[in-house]
Order: sequence, then C-alpha cells, then structure tokens
Amino acid sequence: MKVGIDLGGTKIEIVVLGVNNQVMFRERIDTPQGHYEKTVAAIVSLVRDAESLYGPFRHIGVGIPGAISKKTGKIKNANSTCLIGQDLQGDLAAQLNMTVRLANDANCLALSEASDGTAAGEEVVFGVIVGTGCGGGLIVDGHIVNGLNAIAGEWGHNSLPWRTSQDIEHECYCGLSGCLETFLSGPGLSKHYEMVTGEILTAREIAAFAKQGNTAAKEMLEIYATWLAKGLASIINIIDPDVIVLGGGLSNIEFLYQRVPELWGQWVFSDQVQTRLVPPKWSDSSGVRGAAWLSKTD
Repeated sequence: MKVGIDLGGTKIEIVVLGVNNQVMFRERIDTPQGHYEKTVAAIVSLVRDAESLYGPFRHIGVGIPGAISKKTGKIKNANSTCLIGQDLQGDLAAQLNMTVRLANDANCLALSEASDGTAAGEEVVFGVIVGTGCGGGLIVDGHIVNGLNAIAGEWGHNSLPWRTSQDIEHECYCGLSGCLETFLSGPGLSKHYEMVTGEILTAREIAAFAKQGNTAAKEMLEIYATWLAKGLASIINIIDPDVIVLGGGLSNIEFLYQRVPELWGQWVFSDQVQTRLVPPKWSDSSGVRGAAWLSKTD
C-alpha cells in the first residue's frame, strides 16, 4: 500500500492506494488555520483513522506547501506560514513512529500526473499549483527535481514578467512585491477583482459569475489568463516542458486550457509552442496521490 497526506491551505487529505493504485481509503478535514500543533495533531489523527482499518504503516508521504531547508532541516517557503521554521518531518515521525517523506505539494502534483495521470509517459513535466498559493514542481524522467537549494520549480516567487502599468503590484508574504503568487493565487485573483469592482468574491465565485456571462468577471478572467500565459511562457522559455499540468482550485476553470495556449506564444521564444497545458486527471486529489507515491520511493 501507498499512503499519502496532502497538507493544503484549506484542507488536509489522506489517501491509501492499493493494487493498481486503486483508492482504498480517503478522508478529508479542514486545515486548522494558523496553528502548527493542531495541524500536526490533525495529520496524526488521519493516519490513525487509516491504520485502524489497515494496520500500522511503516512510512507515509506528505505533500506540503513549502520545502525542507537544507540548512536547518525545517520548513521554509510555506504560504501556510505557521509551518515555517518547524521540524514537521521530525515531529510527525516521532508521533507516528514511522518514516515520513516530505515533498513540495506541486512536486507531488507533478509526480502523480507524470506517473499515471494526464502527463504519463512524458519526459519533462511541470506541475503548477494555483490555489491558496502558487507553486511549481518539475519532473524529469519520472523523478522529482528538487535542486541544490530545494527550490526547483518555485516560479510563484518570481515577478510577473512583461508587466504593464495596469498590473498593480501587491506585497507577498515572502517579503517581496509583485510575485506571481500575488496575481495567480486564488486570494490574489480575489484581491485584484475587488480593486476593479469593489466586490469581494472568491476565485470560485468569480469563475462561476464569468460562466454565467457576468461582464466584470469575464474581463477579470481574461486578465488572469494573460497573467498565467506570461508566467508559463517564462517557464517554457527556460525548461521547455512537454506538458504543463495545472492543479489547485483554479485548475477547475475550463476557460484557461483553451485561452492560455492561445496567448502564451506572444512571449515564448520559438516559432511554435508544442507544450500542452492540461488539467489533472485526478482533479484536486492529484497532490495526495503524488504524496502516496513518495511513500514507496526509495
């Protein structure tokens, strides 16, 4: 069996995969907001629930919205800021009495989709999280590329490229301003929509209004598609992936899969763009499935 945990900004999910990667067990709970100890306790509780059915596990994989610092061994770069500076791997291993393997949630998304999802069989896969935050993960020949500094794929904290005077910068939790995350995350989209319309809507509500024909929402999604096209064009220029897979809540916006590839050729340094932009086969469970793959990775 493979056992994975997806630690997200709004939910924590566990999955147990059996023969042929079939889901044997799945459970979701809300993420305790801003509280590290309660987050650890929630993960432990989910694992114990699964163990009550399948017996003790020897190891689990956990996808996190950040990375382990090679300098300190603790969490860095997490948009769930209560995790920063914490020894999440050590604390979970001690409480669960098992091996815990951590990876960035976007790496888990990319690993899942490159293993048995919409990017299966492709050589170079870039996975994008556009949800509570904005992350990226890189898979080459079926393996996660972490990088020397454990930040490979972290496109969300580069600046929005080819910015215009209408692209208003906002401060990012990382300490900089104008990061892609402040434009492309769900909260970023909501904040820009509020600036334009004065209305406070979630990203999901904006997408729903646009689908219903609301002019302001449609215009905002067109702007969002342009931002996403610029950000992904910079990735194509550097990595030249076969496939880019979207994950996170905003990956459910169908409009993006047609519109973004129509736009990104303006900024890609090539006479053609064959890179495919695809939705995740496993929807918002791709991350947790990728974490489960970690539990069997040597």
